[in-house]
Amino acid sequence: MHEHFQFTVFDVLKRKHFQHTQVIAGHEGLHRTVKWVHVVEVTNINKLLNGKELILSTGVGWRENEELFLSFLQQLIECDASGLCIEIGTYTSSIPQQIIRLADEHRFPIILFLKEVPFVEITQDIHAYLINQHYQMISNLEEYSQQLNKKLLSVEHYNEILKYLHRYLGHQILFRMNGKEVEFVPECSEKKRMLLLEQLTQPSAKAASQPIQLFSYEYGELSIVSTEREISEFDLLILDRTATALAQHLLRDLYAEEKRKVQENEWLKGWLEGDHGNEAIFDYLSEHEPELHPKGGFVCVCRFKSLRQLSNLDMTYFKLLFRTIFEQQGFHTFSIEHRNSVIFMMVDTRGAKTWKNRMKTGIERLLESEYINKKRVPCFFFGVGKFVENLSHMDKSYQTALETIKIQHHLGKKVNSYFYEDLHMYRIISLIHKHSDLHEVVMEYLEPVIEYDKKYNGKLMETLKVYLACNGSKKETAKRLFVVRQTLYHRIQKLESLLGADFMNPEKRLAIEFMVQAYEYLAAGRKQ
Repeated sequence: MHEHFQFTVFDVLKRKHFQHTQVIAGHEGLHRTVKWVHVVEVTNINKLLNGKELILSTGVGWRENEELFLSFLQQLIECDASGLCIEIGTYTSSIPQQIIRLADEHRFPIILFLKEVPFVEITQDIHAYLINQHYQMISNLEEYSQQLNKKLLSVEHYNEILKYLHRYLGHQILFRMNGKEVEFVPECSEKKRMLLLEQLTQPSAKAASQPIQLFSYEYGELSIVSTEREISEFDLLILDRTATALAQHLLRDLYAEEKRKVQENEWLKGWLEGDHGNEAIFDYLSEHEPELHPKGGFVCVCRFKSLRQLSNLDMTYFKLLFRTIFEQQGFHTFSIEHRNSVIFMMVDTRGAKTWKNRMKTGIERLLESEYINKKRVPCFFFGVGKFVENLSHMDKSYQTALETIKIQHHLGKKVNSYFYEDLHMYRIISLIHKHSDLHEVVMEYLEPVIEYDKKYNGKLMETLKVYLACNGSKKETAKRLFVVRQTLYHRIQKLESLLGADFMNPEKRLAIEFMVQAYEYLAAGRKQ
């Protein structure tokens, strides 16, 4: 265990100029940290201090004025000064009981110099000590960092880093990774564990925590808890360096694991194509992810516009970022690269009721991530297939994810959802388009309107679409189209002459509504 670099009022009292002193108040505050020493003879000092200063004074500022003295002391307490040292004799002969009570109440040490002392020598002595201590702290911190970097080259498990931190500082170490139980170094009883965890949840000078950041997201948390002294500035610096080293080690492990997963692609491709039954799938999961408890799943396809764009991207890093974000949403991912796409098989661990909202949150976080924006990741489409409770039906989810990508690519910005189940009518339109001449079917219903608009530069198609959307409300339709009622009536009469007076009857209206959307689907495809 190394020096903790915490200089306290108690340590000051051991210095040579403090041989003839008396602590008359605030005995319980002798552990207060001292970062500097100031000589103060004015009474308005609340803007002059930064905190943790030990104040030296002759008392000339208050000159036996108890009210002024009380105000001065209150300011020192509010500024988080370390303590007050007063030279008795010249300007101050005694300390009022009200002052002592206030100092005791706030555990603020008041120390009397019983003999005259040179303040300049005190400040020189303590400042020299603090500066030397600071240089030594920096030197020790650099030495610790170098040793830690060496360990990163050889450690097999992050637990070795936790043990090294414990040996160096002597504090109890707690480490928590998202979704896992807290680890304690050294191991301790269940009763002590509960006390340590409770101590972390409350503000305490004897505990400190540092998040483990991966891809700008909190992956875990490293904490230290002291059973004896307060956590020092040096402890916090060591904690910060160790948290950074842990993040590097975990990132290296995750990166290596992602590389290993590439080799498992063949089996995963078979799963994606429906070649494996339930027993084979669960055997695979229990071997590779024994702690995984599936509650269904789905496929998410991420397709980039071209292979050239994809070649400029560190795909392993991209998949690792994807995995890190979506694990926090309750999904375990298996990924396969195929041409200009990355296919993610998402195994859900929480349940079907919330999967869609969690997936939306994950996609938003991915698109807002620093890596996606700063690295200028090329444009890509997301296609999320339907949710399946039986993992052997992942091939069905895959096909619907591909269909979602196809519709998105065809319609562009007209589609405002990544999910197959949100596409509704477009799914049916795409199916008809795939197996028959969709244009011919559309023209059978809408050709008179389309030809009229072409010939007379009319707006019948737009009017038809809005009129249907307003459920036949003439008032609402006129309002949306920004036309007067008479103009609308004329257009509706024209539509009746072209489509038939019964075009708003339920069955025919349903068919026409479908054909209007199909017409827009075809029009969007022509613009690509």
